[in-house]
Amino acid sequence: MKEFVQSIAPDKLTPFAQHPFQLREDASMDELTESVRAYGILSPLLARPKGEWYELVSGHRRRAAAIKLGLATVPALVREMSDDEAVILMVDSNLQRENLLPSEKAFAYKMKLEALKHQGKATSRQIVGKSESADCISNDESGRTVQRYIRLTNLVKPLLDMVDEGRIAFSPAVELSYLTKEQQAYLLDSIGQEDATPSLSQAIRMKKLSMLGKLTPEAIYAVLTEEKPNQKEQVRIKTESLRKFFPSGYSAEQMERAILKLLEERYRARHRGQER
Repeated sequence: MKEFVQSIAPDKLTPFAQHPFQLREDASMDELTESVRAYGILSPLLARPKGEWYELVSGHRRRAAAIKLGLATVPALVREMSDDEAVILMVDSNLQRENLLPSEKAFAYKMKLEALKHQGKATSRQIVGKSESADCISNDESGRTVQRYIRLTNLVKPLLDMVDEGRIAFSPAVELSYLTKEQQAYLLDSIGQEDATPSLSQAIRMKKLSMLGKLTPEAIYAVLTEEKPNQKEQVRIKTESLRKFFPSGYSAEQMERAILKLLEERYRARHRGQER
């Protein structure tokens, strides 16, 4: 495999096609930029030749830091590789990053799985008579978990954004991925109207109704607006807001008992007045 290290201008390095990992301006990016400012780029980027340009396979964050600092060139290991080889290296070099979003894993796993299938690679584990390529995707997660992440790529973007934001949990999101695009659009409308997201049990019921051809907009709304056991209406008052009304050292439980006692006395006094 032909390869060599050379200095390349950052603007001659084009991002990898359909790169699934985001470049976030966060504390980690700030730390990397300061490290590059102080010590330079210690580990060469990985790229492959693309005519007069180079396609970046690994090192997108280091390239971004170099551009931010105005560096004229960056060290890069230039290697000739096929599309599938480039995808696998790109995914593997990024999967070790901390705090990856579910959507980043989902599309990265999908890209690597497709590349492995193109290469004819699979593991010896048999599922319904077929070897399962998904077992080769991650060193940290099982093939089943990988396949569940890949299911998320079937979600419409607004729903997938809610997964990334933590508004919809991973397991319900996997179940919702089986809904048609039209059904997902209806679900989004209901979420917007009610400011509520599906629980796992609700998502499972929606999936079953969808498989039966019975998931109408009315059915989606009815399932979503069911009262969840952990979402019954509650009144919450911050302890700090109540502290000044009680002796120092009172626990939250003592304050709650005292408040309920006062309310009970007020309730009884009001009813006694009504009876006169």
